[in-house]
Amino acid sequence: MTPVILDVDTGVDDACALLLAALHPALDLRAVTCVGGNAPVDEVVRNTLLVLEVAGRADVPVARGASRPLLEPARNARHVHGGDGMGDLGWPASALAPDPRHAVELLRDLLAEAAATGDPAQLVTLVPTAPLTNIALLLRTHPEAARGLREIVFMGGAAQVGNATASAEFNVFHDPEAAAIVLDAARELGVPVTMYGLDVFYEPVVTATQAAELVARGGRGPAELAGRLVAFQCERFATDEATIGDAGAVAAVIAPDLLRCEELPIRVELGGAWSRGRTVLDRRDWSGDLAHDPHGVAPQRVRVALGVDGPGYAALWLDTVGA
Repeated sequence: MTPVILDVDTGVDDACALLLAALHPALDLRAVTCVGGNAPVDEVVRNTLLVLEVAGRADVPVARGASRPLLEPARNARHVHGGDGMGDLGWPASALAPDPRHAVELLRDLLAEAAATGDPAQLVTLVPTAPLTNIALLLRTHPEAARGLREIVFMGGAAQVGNATASAEFNVFHDPEAAAIVLDAARELGVPVTMYGLDVFYEPVVTATQAAELVARGGRGPAELAGRLVAFQCERFATDEATIGDAGAVAAVIAPDLLRCEELPIRVELGGAWSRGRTVLDRRDWSGDLAHDPHGVAPQRVRVALGVDGPGYAALWLDTVGA
């Protein structure tokens, strides 16, 4: 089993990711940390606890983290995820309580435990599916925590078009300074990074018919919740299929062979009026003369997902949540 920790802003597709991480037998879900993003952080905590309770994973600690980006005011995406941040399903609230530690403290403690084992198999894969505020705070205030990390696989960014703006993907756009810090700190600390961005995000889809089959299972269990999450998206956007979104980043940990990646230099745009929050990926022929470029090649390099077996990831998710 691969030890994983998710950092989320639950969120309809974060809920899809949580169900996969909580239920798949190849993963050992050690904790979930929460950050403001799709919804305010207190709603994110509530939604996360609900999903884990439905999944039968009351053993997984959940911690509240940053309520806002490092520099800018908080935003949300209720227009996408509903008034409660998770599809306005009317699902009963969870009776579970969050861990009393701040998200950064919980991450620090669990990664220290992983590093202390001395066993490479215990190193944690960190899967942020949200703005990277918590992770930036962790790596800058507790850089020693990196000794407990195997890798970071984050949902965010794009090689091509954005969604929050024409240039920027929402998670990076929400806190671009945090994204820049995480990429810089990961380079300094030797932590491998994979970017699962918009170039592959929309490819794994579930149909409205498949969602209805899950809902029909009833019983307020994982299958019904999963189906209702997909059905909400289909209804909201008037389509007959919907992406499982962030769940793809979790699937990338389970089945990396279904993902096509290229290692590329990356920078996060922190300035431009039209491009703030863009992940600038350098795909030039670096063997040529780049002397006219005052910045040179970016020192940070990440594995960028540029292709995915969408039906394969969708099937993996359906098989897991419907088991």
